[in-house]
Amino acid sequence: MITPTQAARLAAHLEQAPLLTENARSMLGDWRVWARPEQLAPAKLADGRDWRVWLLLAGRGFGKTRSGAEWVRAQAENGAAKRIALVAPTARDARLVMVEGESGLLSIASAEVRPAFAPTTRQLTWPNGAVATLFSADEPDRLRGPQFDAAWCDELAAWRYPAAWDMLMMGLRLGENPRAVVTTTPKPVKLIRALLASPDCVVTRGTTRDNVANLAPGFLTAILQQYEGTRLGRQELDAELLDDMPGALWSRDAIERDRVEAWREGGGPALRRIVVAIDPAASASADADETGIVVAALGQDGAGYVLDDLSGRLSPHDWAARAIDAYRAHRADRIVAEVNNGGAMVEATLRVLDAGISYRPVHASRGKLARAEPVAALYQQGRIHHVGSFPALEDQMCAFTGGPLSHSASPDRVDALVWALSELMLGNAEPGLLSYYRTLSAK
Repeated sequence: MITPTQAARLAAHLEQAPLLTENARSMLGDWRVWARPEQLAPAKLADGRDWRVWLLLAGRGFGKTRSGAEWVRAQAENGAAKRIALVAPTARDARLVMVEGESGLLSIASAEVRPAFAPTTRQLTWPNGAVATLFSADEPDRLRGPQFDAAWCDELAAWRYPAAWDMLMMGLRLGENPRAVVTTTPKPVKLIRALLASPDCVVTRGTTRDNVANLAPGFLTAILQQYEGTRLGRQELDAELLDDMPGALWSRDAIERDRVEAWREGGGPALRRIVVAIDPAASASADADETGIVVAALGQDGAGYVLDDLSGRLSPHDWAARAIDAYRAHRADRIVAEVNNGGAMVEATLRVLDAGISYRPVHASRGKLARAEPVAALYQQGRIHHVGSFPALEDQMCAFTGGPLSHSASPDRVDALVWALSELMLGNAEPGLLSYYRTLSAK
């Protein structure tokens, strides 16, 4: 069977042929001809009913973005949907992946029925009047009010606020058969588990290997050498929905139990303190560890609140700028940073950008497990609340056993979390507190 990549090359060549028939041209642009069967939406549920949600749960490189885009394209061009929602984890993701990406809606459109994109209104408009509007899952309230007859949700497992899904489903009420397609790499979050259990959801699973014919030469070999058999590989490549790591200090159930949605203006507890914690990477090279940056607060109710995870693979200037932006945006009262690797350079890098910050260096004199245990105990007691969802941070937490992580990465996000909550609630976890919280954990 010819692959989609080969088909694209063939189409580009044949489009120059003056005698190419209209039927041949039509076939070249028909996704149903070139797609793998698992990239096409199932017609019905197993019991013969119409599905409301198609969950495409697949590994990186499977071709799920192309599948979602082609489904939306067909709905718009065939007149099956007039009002379409395109929802991604962030506004940037919606534009760069779903619309302008290599497999996005603009890239796959034919010249004859190419939609017009208006970035200022965040809308794609097809010649027949169908309109797709871009939304960020970071802003659930923007989905309160609009109505749709179709939706494409990308990387649902990485959405920070599950409320965005609820708002979307309440607005998916136009037409005779309003439906949503979800394209995502699996994570064992509550929302994905709920969809898997839903009688109105049809599920398609796939792995990175399924699309080997369209991946860059050598990519699969290199990626398998590094990640095959690891938990990260099983999740990101094989699309397995993994449970918590045995022996991990944190569990998803405990995090989910105490999670809260973002409070609106005037809502939520009064906050007594807010800190930005940094665990700087030792290097800024392309294969360096991430720099952990976590924002947390202490409420007047005595509970801790995780407000943001801004971690990433960043240069010193970039992580300093990101931390200071968070310090200002959240009106934090202090930045704390581990200085084992950077020493005085950590503070110097921050003060170049803002000499007036309140800053405190912290030194890791004990192992990661010893530092993390008292903070994990606070979670066990129900005293820590995540404000929204932080998938990358929570993945790292629920894989942290105190030994090397299964994918050989440093738990930098966990380190920053531990420094933030220790600063706020544990007096930086002095040795006496450590034995006290170990006793509580054992009860």
